[in-house]
Amino acid sequence: TTMPRIQNDCINTIEIKKSKFITYLHRTQDEQEAKDFLKAIKKEHPNANHHCTAMIIGNIMRSNDDGEPSGTAGRPILGQLQSHGLTYVLGIVVRYFGGVKLGTGPLGVAYKTAICEALDQAMTRECIMTARFSISVPYTEADCAMRFIREGEGNVISRDFDEKGTTLLVEVRLDNEQALKERLKKIITLQFNKMQ
Repeated sequence: TTMPRIQNDCINTIEIKKSKFITYLHRTQDEQEAKDFLKAIKKEHPNANHHCTAMIIGNIMRSNDDGEPSGTAGRPILGQLQSHGLTYVLGIVVRYFGGVKLGTGPLGVAYKTAICEALDQAMTRECIMTARFSISVPYTEADCAMRFIREGEGNVISRDFDEKGTTLLVEVRLDNEQALKERLKKIITLQFNKMQ
């Protein structure tokens, strides 16, 4: 129920045999946003020789060598994102050719090194999967319900009041959702409305 994601976007630059490799790690929610970010980076580095990329967005995995020999750039970048177990991430390595040809083996290592250094900086955090549901609680039971929600490690996102009582929008870790609902059912007959 947890998926590692990078905590912050980051930029890292390394130089290998006179070539400069600038790596961008970017949190992204969908493929279109990733493409827009890549466009912006290409505008920022119009004279770079290559803008090599890899992305993992849910089940989507893509990589692009952008003119480098096949398999020497996009695949090593993607491989590192995968080995870190990341998702919702775009990796871009911008290369300015420095005049010294690296050869396919060392070139693959260079791209792998560039993305690895950036990943070390980005630090990952666990993206905790949560569920949301709303419950209608009579005023007489509201304090008790609030206590149960706190003890069940849930958060009340919003409260709405009417003449019958209060409606709470609750967010809780997916792991704890069922236990919290069972506990709440013991104090009141609740109508649970599943939130998407």
